[in-house]
Amino acid sequence: MMLKESGRNRTQVKIAWHCTCFNIRRASRSVTEYYDSVLAPSGVRATQFTMLGAAALMGPASVTRLAERLALDRTTLTRNLRVLAEEGLVTISAGKDRRERVVQLTEAGQTAIDRATPLWHKAQSRLIENLGEQRWRRMIEDFADLSDLLEENSD
Repeated sequence: MMLKESGRNRTQVKIAWHCTCFNIRRASRSVTEYYDSVLAPSGVRATQFTMLGAAALMGPASVTRLAERLALDRTTLTRNLRVLAEEGLVTISAGKDRRERVVQLTEAGQTAIDRATPLWHKAQSRLIENLGEQRWRRMIEDFADLSDLLEENSD
């Protein structure tokens, strides 16, 4: 009986350490914590910085378009946008269709981006320096390829 259980444990450990999902989520948490710590003086979290940047780039955009661009489900994005709206960093208003919601960056939102951007550059530069530029580029390309592959095969 003990041998079977210990065999199961070895299998579970092997699955955990070789699981693509587990390893990417673990790395994602570490990277997010790192960027959050560097961005902390700006008052903007890494996830907020990304959403504010997307809102700035896309101009007034529907929640659906933003969700597609950020590869987030609408419910998660809406919940996070609500926080940004409460902080006055974005506005969320009705679109042409009353069911559609349109997100627009506010002046305070642009100020938050401006305040966070130098810190983001600092975090980004340190990360690239530690990984090495070639390794970093390869990693970014691999993640893009992985996303594309999974999107193509999700149909």
